[in-house]
Amino acid sequence: MTEHPTSHEGRQPLAARQQERTRPRQQDAAAAAAAAAIPVPAAAPNPGPGPAAVAEAQAATRREGDRLRFVGAATRRIARGIDLDEIVLGLCRASVPTFSDAILVYLRDPLPVGDERPVSPFVLRLRRSDRLRHTDEEGVEGGPESERLRPLLTDPTADLMPAAELCEVRAGGALAEVLRGVRPVFGDSAAARAALPELLGPGRPVPTGHRAILAPLRGRRRVIGAAVFVRSPERPPFEASDLLVAAQLATHTALGIDKAVLYGREAYIADELQRTMLPDSLPQPTGVRLASRYLPAAETARVGGDWYDAIPLPGSRVALVVGDVMGHSMTSAAIMGQLRTTAQTLAQLDLPPQEVLHHLDEQAQRLGSDRMATCLYAVYDPVAHRITIANAGHPPPVLLHLGGRAEVLRVPPGAPIGVGGVDFEAVELDAPAGATLLLYTDGLVESRLRDVWTGIEQLRERLAATAQLTGPDHSPPLEALCDDVLDMLGPGDRDDDIALLAARFDGIAPSDVAYWYLEPEDAAPGRARRLARRALARWGLDEMSDEVELLVSEVVTNAVRYAERPVTLRLLRTDILRCEVGDDSPQLPRQRRARETDEGGRGLFLVNRLARRWGATRLSTGKVVWFEMATRS
Repeated sequence: MTEHPTSHEGRQPLAARQQERTRPRQQDAAAAAAAAAIPVPAAAPNPGPGPAAVAEAQAATRREGDRLRFVGAATRRIARGIDLDEIVLGLCRASVPTFSDAILVYLRDPLPVGDERPVSPFVLRLRRSDRLRHTDEEGVEGGPESERLRPLLTDPTADLMPAAELCEVRAGGALAEVLRGVRPVFGDSAAARAALPELLGPGRPVPTGHRAILAPLRGRRRVIGAAVFVRSPERPPFEASDLLVAAQLATHTALGIDKAVLYGREAYIADELQRTMLPDSLPQPTGVRLASRYLPAAETARVGGDWYDAIPLPGSRVALVVGDVMGHSMTSAAIMGQLRTTAQTLAQLDLPPQEVLHHLDEQAQRLGSDRMATCLYAVYDPVAHRITIANAGHPPPVLLHLGGRAEVLRVPPGAPIGVGGVDFEAVELDAPAGATLLLYTDGLVESRLRDVWTGIEQLRERLAATAQLTGPDHSPPLEALCDDVLDMLGPGDRDDDIALLAARFDGIAPSDVAYWYLEPEDAAPGRARRLARRALARWGLDEMSDEVELLVSEVVTNAVRYAERPVTLRLLRTDILRCEVGDDSPQLPRQRRARETDEGGRGLFLVNRLARRWGATRLSTGKVVWFEMATRS
């Protein structure tokens, strides 16, 4: 039998080593089998949250939902406001009594607009304060009441002073630090305890036992105010989540105020622009009385392209203009202003109405390819009792006769201004004394509810019905007539801005007019003096002869010096005496100071000293120099 020797280290044979390696695995398997045979006790079950915890979680969920619903409703109410007062009122009404028992809203005075740099010093003014009143004040438990500068009280028996109306924020002070921090703070915090007395005024603290939140109002660029929310001791105190609510209310309010201030500035600019584009006042030409109205399309669209004008012309005539530029924007108003200025310039040249519209059409084309407008241009002559009208796509005028009959004048419609390449046609019609001509834009007669011709017929019927109230022998008062015409518009029946111009034709009787032609010769001034003296005697104005003869002589002398054709002299007697001298020279006279050695140059100086008014107008065929004097009879 062969033996296997061991090593010098005393190692076991290979079979013995393999047996030793397998023994531990067998022992582990046996231990695992034994452990599996031993029963293991079951783990204790998790009891879960108790009924109190569940109720508290549900209550917290409800409070969070109520808080979100309140914030949503409050921000919607604040956002509904357009102007400053509506937004501040929305904050107060949304907060009291749902979120607090009282609120004070301070705003910067004055409020900066946009990028405008705020003025110094930084002053806050109490804009509004609301509080929840009790039964003994209102008779209704919890009835909310809003009033400017009310005391910061929920207990009417408390002996406290109202909050200060003005507060100057000191640079580096406690209030300035809180406002700079932007985030709302509790009234009992260290920062608020130092800031609130500065805001409310010395000796006017938050009532004892009341809780407060001081919330800065920050707009898009800067702090514009502060709000103080106050709760009485009877209500639960403010929580940390209420700071988030206050922050939401303050943010929406501040942004709304920013927009309201910007809107107010834009509305102011729009109003100023529209007011600048329209006449400040109407002239009072001889032989005609005028009245006008302008209504914007809506409060949110105050700028439009409608305009009216009345321009005195030589010969006691007057040009009546109404126009409508397409659109409702600053651009429309700017184009309207340019067209109105052009019409005034053309009127001073005494061009025929159709020529005025032709030049306006050319001007509109120069302003742009899409610059469209309608216009009606009429010239009234009180001496001839005639009116000449040209139309460029505008609604026809309505003439109300003295007997009460209203008629729509048949005027060629023409094409709108800006079309180009269109001829305009003028018509001459009778303008009897006592009649009223009404010029208007389409906003008066056209809307979503009616077409333009239906509206024109309603306007005609309205004028006739108004005239019947005053009887066949009397014309309705002009201002009241304009108001009555606008009353025909019902609620929601106005989609466009409206310009309205009414002219009452009084005319000048032929017996009150004296007219002559004078040859341009040296004897013309003497003849003019004799003719003027005879006319004044016929009118019973002999006491004015000396002054009138002197002025007539001076003006005729100046005309004869430059004229090549006959000079015209006309005297008109109304409530004033008007003298008009026309010649074919386009050179306008200019007043200058004559030297002691000069033989002439004093005529216009005398006219300026003795006449009530005087002027000169260049015409296409020359010029007219006129002066007016008050009658003494």
